[in-house]
Amino acid sequence: MTTDPLLAYRSEFPILDTCNYMMSNSLGAMPRAVYDTLKLYADTWATLGVRAWGNPFDGQPTWWEMKGAVGDKIAPLMGAPAKSVLVHENASIANSLLMHALDFSDTRRDKVVVSDQDFPSDVYSVSRNLPPHMRVEMVRSTDGITIDTDALLNAIDERTRLVSLSHVLFRSAYIMPASEIVEKAHRVGAQVLLNGYHSIGIIPVDVTALGVDYYIGGTLKWMCGGPGGVFLYVRPDLLPTLNPHVTGWFAHQRPFAFDVEHFEPREDSYRLANGTPAMAALYAIQPGVEVIGRVGIDAIREKSLRQTALIIDLADEAGYPVRSPRQADQRAGTVTVAPPHAYEVSRQMLAQNIVIDYREGAGIRIAPHFYNTDDEVREAMAAIGSILHEGTWLPHAKGREFVT
Repeated sequence: MTTDPLLAYRSEFPILDTCNYMMSNSLGAMPRAVYDTLKLYADTWATLGVRAWGNPFDGQPTWWEMKGAVGDKIAPLMGAPAKSVLVHENASIANSLLMHALDFSDTRRDKVVVSDQDFPSDVYSVSRNLPPHMRVEMVRSTDGITIDTDALLNAIDERTRLVSLSHVLFRSAYIMPASEIVEKAHRVGAQVLLNGYHSIGIIPVDVTALGVDYYIGGTLKWMCGGPGGVFLYVRPDLLPTLNPHVTGWFAHQRPFAFDVEHFEPREDSYRLANGTPAMAALYAIQPGVEVIGRVGIDAIREKSLRQTALIIDLADEAGYPVRSPRQADQRAGTVTVAPPHAYEVSRQMLAQNIVIDYREGAGIRIAPHFYNTDDEVREAMAAIGSILHEGTWLPHAKGREFVT
């Protein structure tokens, strides 16, 4: 029997002692070190008070520097240069900041391309922040799993100002053809914004090699950083072209001049900053980012491909439809399976302490990460069969879902 070296990290994640946790595509397991970093936040506040904004404590950046310092920790995981990534509170805020900084004055380019498989919040926060003359063209999936590449590329034309798409689709874990999207967009003079919530931390991403213009991701899921950690990458040569309108004093070149009459935006990533950040989240983010860096994306990807293939094999044996790509290079870290009575089965799995979720129109999403064992994968799949066989799936009232 071969030993999985990545399981050496299991002890760093307390929740793995209490349940079969298969939902890192929604909320990554919390690293034990978060207790320490949140204590460090409290100690900094308690010790320095207001002086924490300008004085380092215990080797940490000052609070004023923290958004960029944490961005610099994330940057290597996405192939971004230093000083090109800034942390924000959520993707809707980051999208809104960017939409209000872009130049939409060329009325010959009146189109933004999105897809019907993007996470709704991205579509809302992009489309509702556009100027009145802009229109949204939605490319629709024909199978609920993928987006046809030809249809997507055909939608990107000389009238396109921006292409805003998920890098990995949240229902199916289909990896979009990012290189082809960027190449076509740039060829016709458009720009590309990718959402990487379901990519960074589980698949290799290199924004520099892609040449992508803007990339928004989050620590919430595969990066095990929890809520409040969204990062915005802007291609460095594009920063001077952005004219922020949703802004604040952190974005001013001379914030302590307190000049209410003149706004002079910074030239670095803080150009798209706004007001005072949520400091506690910036501390909580860091252990997850650090452990992903230690484990290594290539090792994570290798294990993920093996375990997601195992889920597909077990689903095939049981006769459950698979609503994720079977081709390895098109599949990220989640497999969605659609057994009979999928919603009710998912509720019973949760009652049995197997943490998965259900997506309407897709099925049960199962998402092992580097800290999960193969036996946990088998347990989750076996539970579906047992629940169906024993009839314990009997109807449950549908409740609100809070995971993405």
